[in-house]
Amino acid sequence: MSTRFLSLADAVGEHVHDGACVALEGFTHLIPFAAGHEIIRQRRRDLHLVRMTPDLVYDQMIGMGCARRLTFSWGGNPGVGSLHRLRDAVEHGWPQPLQLDEHSHAGMAAAYCAGAARLPFGMLRGYQDTDLPAHNPRIRTVACPFTGQSLAAVPAINPDVTFLHAQVADRQGNVAVAGIIGAAREAALAAKLLVVTVEEIVDCLPPAMNGLLLPHWIISAVVHCPGGAYPSYAQGHYERDNAFYQHWDAIARDREGFLAWMGEHVLGQRDNRAFLSSLLVEAA
Repeated sequence: MSTRFLSLADAVGEHVHDGACVALEGFTHLIPFAAGHEIIRQRRRDLHLVRMTPDLVYDQMIGMGCARRLTFSWGGNPGVGSLHRLRDAVEHGWPQPLQLDEHSHAGMAAAYCAGAARLPFGMLRGYQDTDLPAHNPRIRTVACPFTGQSLAAVPAINPDVTFLHAQVADRQGNVAVAGIIGAAREAALAAKLLVVTVEEIVDCLPPAMNGLLLPHWIISAVVHCPGGAYPSYAQGHYERDNAFYQHWDAIARDREGFLAWMGEHVLGQRDNRAFLSSLLVEAA
């Protein structure tokens, strides 16, 4: 049975509901910005957002009132500084309070792996002699039944829906991911539903050398969405827009400026193509 091919609006409308646990993964590149923007356009609320290293896309979703909770490891604007909308939500409850479930990268990886394996929790040697367990009650300890060694335990992550961006899908719905994989495989397998936006659709996938192949039977929907990772990069298609990340720092610092920018470029545009075109007009 082949994967369904949907528009991004239809994929979000069908698979993302208020109160859902949603993961948008992609490590340094292939970050599904277009999916995040469509969730904002459809004004989804009360979401539990999950992401290893939340960056600009979650800053935007939090600032637009989509999130009630964030499970994450390291949140920031890579190479620039803080996520100002995330900070405002945590420190001042604007636009609404945000619950934090903070982990290390290793803790997030263990939680995703447990979710993918349909186990109740993941284990790791991390968190020893750190103060994070004192601030996150969801980090526990278990004793190894063989050695008695104390190990850290984190609850499994099983998103209601995971969104990924990838370079290519074939017409049956199989997806190939090249470059830095990050937690894409684990987040895909841990989810109840998986939606993948792609740069292109081809008749036959290229050989998966040093990459990841996601078979069509685990994918709920494929969306043809060129530029769907911008301003992050898609290896083999376009580079990271470093200037955008730097510019975002100024945009996000001010509530009114942030809302105006999001209103013009995200809420005011019908889809990702129009979003990208609006940025070209602004640059001109």
